[in-house]
Amino acid sequence: MQIIISNHSKEPIYEQIYVQIKKHILTNEIQAGQALPSMRQLAKDLNISIITTKRAYEELEKNGFIFSIVGKGSFVSEQNNEMIRERKMQAIEEQLTAVIQNSKEIGIKLPELKELLTMLYKEDT
Repeated sequence: MQIIISNHSKEPIYEQIYVQIKKHILTNEIQAGQALPSMRQLAKDLNISIITTKRAYEELEKNGFIFSIVGKGSFVSEQNNEMIRERKMQAIEEQLTAVIQNSKEIGIKLPELKELLTMLYKEDT
């Protein structure tokens, strides 16, 4: 598992770690049940504070991506794909609601907004 930390990013370091480990889990690069590096080892490898890695692991555990066993370490949780999809759909709905509100405020009509969304969606694939 490779984690790259950017000192130029606006994201805090713990969040960069959280996002990258989460991505590795969701893409099955790290399998359910697989052990993660210890917080101490990850901190040493990344040359950061153990407090930072602890915060990232706590966020991962709080959101159900990993579980910890005292004295044994942290492990990847079984992922409920339906729950993950539901959480992502909720986030998309919230973001689209904000987009719609902003569009209405500056007078963008639905056909123009659909065209923009279609263009951006195709551009990314």
